Amino acid sequence: MPAKNTATPIQKALTKIRPSWIARVGQELARGMEVRAGFEEQLDRFFSLLEQSVTTGDPAWMDPILLDWAKSSTETDLEEGLYHVSFLINRMIALTIQVSRESLTKQQAIDLLASVIPIYTYGLEVVARYEMETRVAHISSEMEKVQKRMEQVDKSKSAFISVAAHELKTPITLIEGYASMMDDLAHDKNNGHLESLLVGMNTGIERLRTIVDDMIDVSLIDNQLLTLNFQPIQIAHTISAIQMEVASILANRKLTMDITEFDGSKQWIYADSTRLMQAIQNVISNAIKYTPDGGKITIDGRTLPGFIEVIVADNGIGISAENQAVIFEKFGQLGRVELHSSGKTKFKGGGPGLGLPIARGILEAHGGSIWVESPGYDEIRCPGSTFHILVPARTDTPDGEMKKLFDTLERKK
Repeated sequence: MPAKNTATPIQKALTKIRPSWIARVGQELARGMEVRAGFEEQLDRFFSLLEQSVTTGDPAWMDPILLDWAKSSTETDLEEGLYHVSFLINRMIALTIQVSRESLTKQQAIDLLASVIPIYTYGLEVVARYEMETRVAHISSEMEKVQKRMEQVDKSKSAFISVAAHELKTPITLIEGYASMMDDLAHDKNNGHLESLLVGMNTGIERLRTIVDDMIDVSLIDNQLLTLNFQPIQIAHTISAIQMEVASILANRKLTMDITEFDGSKQWIYADSTRLMQAIQNVISNAIKYTPDGGKITIDGRTLPGFIEVIVADNGIGISAENQAVIFEKFGQLGRVELHSSGKTKFKGGGPGLGLPIARGILEAHGGSIWVESPGYDEIRCPGSTFHILVPARTDTPDGEMKKLFDTLERKK
């Protein structure tokens, strides 16, 4: 004998409306909502779990698909405050009512809706709770990010005030003192010391100008307004020019600077010669500042695919691991500012902490990078630091006339 059909009237009603329900829901909700691929398969899965919930009387069968849908909310949905899954279930309820009216008798529709509406309501509660928890977590995460940025801004502001007060105080006091003495000498015929006083005043003015120029450069870098004038250069020429600039400082500090002619140092590349020299000089000046008198600085390098690497090493006091990123941040002073020497080129000399951030900004504007390696900080054993500078080996330029000059230089090599 054939097996009896033991399905309940509600199960039969669900089976009857299933094709129409999937087609109607899929057609309406997929339109204008940019629903992901496989939405019809998801609806089929949803309806199967709905039948299981009705059969067992346990709405928890719906949990897996409800949570999967709730988790699928995109970052954009969260930022824009959209609740797609809640809307989806609400529309499913309305469409279930419509399909039931069209496909079933009045009593069958009433009985079916009496069974499925509580399950839909349960689904709304689960999804709403999960979406709200997800939204709260997203907002909390965003608030933490904002708070961290605000803390960084506050630290930067505090550092700026401290550094500016310390760095600007010395040259301003110097200028004021020399100006006062010059005023006294102006009333005295014996003014042979006037020239030396003017030299001192000019030194203070020059230091002020350097600080202000560095602050302007940092502002340009931060606002992505740094413009580069690309022209053919050789890194070897740039390093030689820097060597001449710091020769007197090296002599006064009894420092040795060994420069090795490395592969790529005489290769013609396109770069902003002035800015690149500024970046490399800032790194070398940092090595001079943190290397004790009588120490040694070496400059070497190599070619890498698409880049020329300049390596500046010293046997100075080194940098601790936790500070190797700090030194490339604005006003990234190590140690107490008020304990620094006021001399810019003296051992552990003062400065606003902008040299290395500017170097990083210039190199990144070129498409390069910079990083440092050091065994650690030790003023007794002096483990030293090694700075790696990557300069793109750019051989083309948008300027046609400049390219002709470059090609001419290459043929003469």
